[in-house]
Parts: sequence; C-alpha cells; structure tokens
Amino acid sequence: MKFCTPLYAVVFFLMTFSVHTLQAQTVGRTVSVFDPPAAQYFFNQYLANPAMAGLDSGIHINVSYRRPSDGIPGAPVTQTASVDAYMGHRVGAGFNVYNDKAGLLQRTKAALTYAYHLPVGMNDQSLSFGLSLAVEVQRLNIKDLNGDMNDPSLGAFNRRDNYFESDFGMAYTDHHFTIQVAMPNLIGQVKNDEKNIAGLATFFSAAAYKFNLGNEISGIEPKVCYRGVRGEENIIDAGANIGLLNDWANVFGMYHSSGSVSAGAGFNYKSFIALQAVYITQTTGYSTIMANSFEINLRLNIR
Repeated sequence: MKFCTPLYAVVFFLMTFSVHTLQAQTVGRTVSVFDPPAAQYFFNQYLANPAMAGLDSGIHINVSYRRPSDGIPGAPVTQTASVDAYMGHRVGAGFNVYNDKAGLLQRTKAALTYAYHLPVGMNDQSLSFGLSLAVEVQRLNIKDLNGDMNDPSLGAFNRRDNYFESDFGMAYTDHHFTIQVAMPNLIGQVKNDEKNIAGLATFFSAAAYKFNLGNEISGIEPKVCYRGVRGEENIIDAGANIGLLNDWANVFGMYHSSGSVSAGAGFNYKSFIALQAVYITQTTGYSTIMANSFEINLRLNIR
C-alpha cells in the first residue's frame, strides 16, 4: 500500500490541534461522559463522529441498550438508535437519537447529519466531513418524585428552553487506516455557555489500523482514542477488535485510562444482521456506589 505522506501529515496536525477545542453544553452533560456507549469504538462509529454517516454503501440501522447489572431503581439507563446511509454522489446522511435516564432526570438528544466523502486516492482513500444539527430536551420525571410535588423549582426546570447544537467531525479512511476527529456542540463553543462546569466532553479523536488476515482470524484492528473531559484528566482508550471465521464473529476489548474496561463479543450473519454483547466495568472511584454495566447492540444492514 502506498502512503500519501502530505495527507497523513495534515490529518495528524488536525488531530493534534483538536485537543485544544472545547465543548460547552449538551453532549458532555450525559451520564456517560467517562464511559460512552461501547458501540462507538467499532460497532457503530457514527455515534462518536458525524463524518462516519454513510461511509459504506447501503442503509445501516443500529440500536443500543445499556444499564447497570444490579438493576437498582434510578440507576443510569442509556438507549441509542441511529440510521445512516450512503445517498450517492459522495453524500451520506444519518439520524440518531440518544436517550439516558438517571433518577428523575431524563435527557433526549436527536440529530440530523449530513456527510461528504471525498476520494483522495486510488486505494479507496477518502476524506470525510460530517455536520449534525441537534436538539436536546431535559426533563424531570415528576411522577416518580418522592417529595413535594408543588415545589416551583421542579416546574421551572421542566419549562426551560430546549438546547440546540451542532456537531462536526472529519475522518481519513483507506483499506487499513481510520483516523478521525470529532468536535461536539460547536454552537456551545461559540457561546461559551457553562464554561465553569466540570465533566463536559471537549473532543474525540481516534486512530486505528486493520490487519487483514486469513479465514479463522479474519482481521485484527488495534485502536487508540483520546477524549477530553473538562475539569478532569483527558482519557485514553486503547484496545482491539478481532474478526473471526470470515468475520462471522468477533471479540473486542478496550481499556480506558479512567479505570474501566469494556469487553464484548458478537456475531454477524451474512453481513445483514449483527449482534454484540458488552460488559463494562465501572470507572475508578464510582465502583463502590454504582455497579458494572452491560450493553446490547444490534445492527441491520440493508443493501
């Protein structure tokens, strides 16, 4: 494989520069800042980066469900659903919904995505750019409240305006490499809202290289991600996905410098339906108050 040296230099510079960008509001306010959906690493990369929408041909329908293993009432539960497709003429499109509930608070974010995939070489090399326009709704589930139902602060919270956002991402892909950067909530960055709130996501970047092998072990794809969290140490995610039996099955694992581990396995039937089960250990410092989690991911590919 021939390498496009200037292109790799540009992409590397953009990844390095992106660590200085800041996000102001919505994406980082979800309960999964430290441990986002495990599906975003290999199973459904569109969750982390709008540039990945419609990267492959066909229509891709994904759903994900995550909850703590102990089932304690009020514990965080996260659900995602997305559809993305290649529309032709280098254009991809997508729609995703992210919903999480923790105690009385429920957050729902819905986003529409436009992506453009620009060929830059003869070996399926391409640069992709994606932009999502989103709205987030935050509400308190008052009917589950054990307290004063007439507290005016409850009604005031539920009467707040919804949040409008935009997320931007870019990626370089070829037969082996995937290098990407995502900057969530550009509107919040410009407005610089809630700049003193810790725990907000600030950026996402990742680099992976896939080794295509034989039949029993179809391929091995190591991956390293670097994520920013305001007011906390930035997080490194490192691991690999291993395809088995001509990609009919896979196993993967990711270690997160926040102290948690994600590990899972799945199968892929004729590239039409894929199912993956993931177990996630709790972040260091939270293991005494929250249980480990499990996540189920399902994908349908319509060609």
